[in-house]
Amino acid sequence: MNSATVRNLLVRGMLAGLAAGLLALVVAYFLGEPSVARAIDLEEAHAHAHEHEAELVSRSLQSTAGLATGVLLYGVAFGGIAALAYCFALGRVGRVGARATALLLSGGALIAVYVVPFLKYPANPPAVGEADTIGRRTALYFLMMVLGVLLAVAATLLGRRLAPRTGTWYATVAAVSAFVVLVGLAYAFLPVVDEVPEGFPAGLLWRFRLSALAIQGTLWAGFGLVFGELAERLLHPKPASADARRPAAAAG
Repeated sequence: MNSATVRNLLVRGMLAGLAAGLLALVVAYFLGEPSVARAIDLEEAHAHAHEHEAELVSRSLQSTAGLATGVLLYGVAFGGIAALAYCFALGRVGRVGARATALLLSGGALIAVYVVPFLKYPANPPAVGEADTIGRRTALYFLMMVLGVLLAVAATLLGRRLAPRTGTWYATVAAVSAFVVLVGLAYAFLPVVDEVPEGFPAGLLWRFRLSALAIQGTLWAGFGLVFGELAERLLHPKPASADARRPAAAAG
């Protein structure tokens, strides 16, 4: 793949990430923000501080412009990274087309980048988690994310190596099984983080985590669909129709 094609795919990946970020923003605002607001109310109600510090950024700004900026930048950044991964994966994940490769890539990214660390260290709303352990919790989360990506790549390579000997079906089963087993071992050996305060509403915690998962699912599904279409049009452009060619021929 030449550099011009890679550059064009990168641009389209960032645009697709922006479009997917817009979809995720809608889900975040209508599904995630109510849970965040409720958690903040609980945090303030149980605060023991005698004085309230002035907010540097108002809550209304955080839930609108701040949320939009964060989600859209996240979508553009990961869209660009996914587009570069797509350039490497295209033609190496079996006999599938440009659209199917984009969907496979986005599904794999969702699992490796988000679902794998999420199942071990799920997202928590405000008022959950100790301030003194935020550095440790962040490091563990990113460690689990890196492990998820590396294990996903290793499982893909294993499947490709086994496919000529055992067939695509058995190679896929073996690769997925190896991935699940190794992720399970990582879950078993990495430390557990459980800092949900006593009395915190279980329903609120559940809704917040489901909304976080829905946001990521929307983001990556939207990216796969939009980027797959853009990549298909770039890599396999449709020939000009006879009606479109006729005026050009007459002018010549």
